[in-house]
Amino acid sequence: MSELPTATQVREALAELANPEDARNLQRFFKTAPGEYGEGDVFLGVRVPASRQVAKRFATLPLEQIDELLDSPVHEERLTALFVLNLRFAAASKPRTRDDSARAEMVALYLAAVRRGRVNNWDLVDASAEHIIGPWLLDKDRALLFQLAQRDSLWERRVALLSTFAFIKAGEASTTLELAEILLADRRDLIQKALGWMLREVGKRVDRAVLTGFLDTHAPEMGRTALSYATEHLAPQQRAAYRALR
Repeated sequence: MSELPTATQVREALAELANPEDARNLQRFFKTAPGEYGEGDVFLGVRVPASRQVAKRFATLPLEQIDELLDSPVHEERLTALFVLNLRFAAASKPRTRDDSARAEMVALYLAAVRRGRVNNWDLVDASAEHIIGPWLLDKDRALLFQLAQRDSLWERRVALLSTFAFIKAGEASTTLELAEILLADRRDLIQKALGWMLREVGKRVDRAVLTGFLDTHAPEMGRTALSYATEHLAPQQRAAYRALR
């Protein structure tokens, strides 16, 4: 019986792919300077497709080792840990072999990492929330998302919004719209973008009339960025009309 992989092995695999020039560029791109949203984050310079390949190599990484990586100061180690968690969650969610006990354990691990600030940049949230929390809540009460949306944490609020992408892809918009109403007044750029993005997806994947109905009511109170993202695929005349309502 082969031994299970370890966090150390994942770190070594990522270190082999490190690129100092890419690391410098990524630190600028992800706003790691003092006072910025990613302040202090450390990058190796590993591209996302390469991180995904590493995750596939270590897809059986035990949960405690995933959790260890999530506490790493290195961004790509946390991202790769989330990719592994996605893979493990998907494997436990297959209809014929669905393991709700294992899924619950992974959700608890993920939420604990979110709450202690380890899923702490937009790419980390966007790479994980819709693949873990979203599918978990498809057939469950969604009070958790409203709790997250009421928190001050930028990342917890973005997790709440991005988790609903799973619902949108399943043809359901109600939770997204309810959360959108709660978060309309949050003018932080990364909430504005997430809010507008999810509303746009409602229009694309669920029903354009549902989107325009929401905009008819709420466009006057929406931030410029959220409104721009939400109306991106509407006709130019419609976009202009909604902008004029602000």
